[in-house]
Amino acid sequence: MTRIPMIDPTAASGRTRTLLDGVVAKRGRVSDMMRVMANSPATLEGYLGFGTALGSGVLPAALRERIAIAVAEANACGVCLAAHTHFGRDEGLTDIELSSARGAESADPSAAAALRFALAVMRTIGHVSDLALDEVKAAGFGDAAIMEITAVVFMNVFTNAVNHIAETIPDYPAVCVR
Repeated sequence: MTRIPMIDPTAASGRTRTLLDGVVAKRGRVSDMMRVMANSPATLEGYLGFGTALGSGVLPAALRERIAIAVAEANACGVCLAAHTHFGRDEGLTDIELSSARGAESADPSAAAALRFALAVMRTIGHVSDLALDEVKAAGFGDAAIMEITAVVFMNVFTNAVNHIAETIPDYPAVCVR
């Protein structure tokens, strides 16, 4: 049981129902985290809109999932770790890459630089060093990608916080990679 109630998508009405119906149409289901967010249609709509916008950005989905995994691991969010491991597999990431992402590592030097930068952004709340910024730029990431890495980090910090506050439990298969 969560500390904040989960909205039943079939019992929702108005704007909340429209948003949750959209989630079902896109993903086939509504996660418990989104059911908690649905207590505030503005919060759910903001979260969904942010995700949609980032989906049309310059960062590949697989890299966004690796960033989400690194952030979830750093913030001890088992719910997000399970979900983004699942989504990462959907994006073709191997168990080795999924496990490496938990430690902000990758066999791909470019992805590894992005993951290190992502954790630096998270840990410093954006007060990254010149060295960290130079490293991610040297790995081929331009200003748009740097802004999107930052956005992905804080979108995931937000979802980690929602799950911690509500005490949701993972509703995706348990993480089996390490």
